[in-house]
Amino acid sequence: MTERLRVGFAGLGAIGRPIAVHLARRHDLAVWNRTSARAEAFAGEHGARRVETPRELAQGRDVVFTCLPNTPEVEAVLRGPDGMEAGLSAGAILVDLTSGIPEGSRAIAARLGRSGVGFVDAPVSGGTAGAEAGTLTIMVGGKGADVGRVRPLLEAFGRTIVHVGPVGAGHALKAVHNALIAVHLCALGEALTGLARAGVAPRPALEVINAANGRSFVSERLVPERVLTRAWPRTFRLALLDKDVRIACDMMAGLGLEHPVIGTAGRLLGEARAELGEEADHVEIIKRHERLAGLELVG
Repeated sequence: MTERLRVGFAGLGAIGRPIAVHLARRHDLAVWNRTSARAEAFAGEHGARRVETPRELAQGRDVVFTCLPNTPEVEAVLRGPDGMEAGLSAGAILVDLTSGIPEGSRAIAARLGRSGVGFVDAPVSGGTAGAEAGTLTIMVGGKGADVGRVRPLLEAFGRTIVHVGPVGAGHALKAVHNALIAVHLCALGEALTGLARAGVAPRPALEVINAANGRSFVSERLVPERVLTRAWPRTFRLALLDKDVRIACDMMAGLGLEHPVIGTAGRLLGEARAELGEEADHVEIIKRHERLAGLELVG
């Protein structure tokens, strides 16, 4: 049986909330959210304790999770007299589920390490459905001992948990992984609208692609379930995918590597974000391909 730990959780958004539900079932959980009403509602429903500040969240906790939009938001909850950093004790571990910036994560880890606090970056993939089902894929960066300590907690909401390298490695892999999703979305949107203009309907086109070697999760699931049905559910914002691809591009540039494919996907995402707005789902980038082609992919 997993040891019951004192756990803190900051960030009850679309992904964070269902992850926190799994942790509340197994551990003594305290929660904090920028919108306090959300934390209060969560605490009442799941038997957790709501706290007023990030500092209070960290006090007396064995492990604290952050699940926020980006590394600057993590820094914001760490810093200051009411920040988490002032409450963390030596021996505690901060686990950052954020899709963050590798270099920023290394800086945070170095700073916390001087106070005897561990740091693990553990971004996730699998969307809201995976978070609710507890079947997320988790890519983990950090020291082996720290990863070993938090693995039982990660198992509460993850099915595939891979230690991919030192601190920052998880965030690097998440950025590149999401850049690949962006590439697939852009390529398939372009391909299917082109085929439609050439007289090939999207449904039989996908039947062939998905039985052959051009398939991807985008072609097998996202386009058939969300585009051809015109459902367009909002599960992951285009703005967040744009942020992740920018992290990947910055990382590649910092390494002195050319990245024309990922860079082009990043440019297309930025254009789609400006056109579709901050609340658009990531799959809605295909709407831009449809508009340019003067058609809808229906099947």
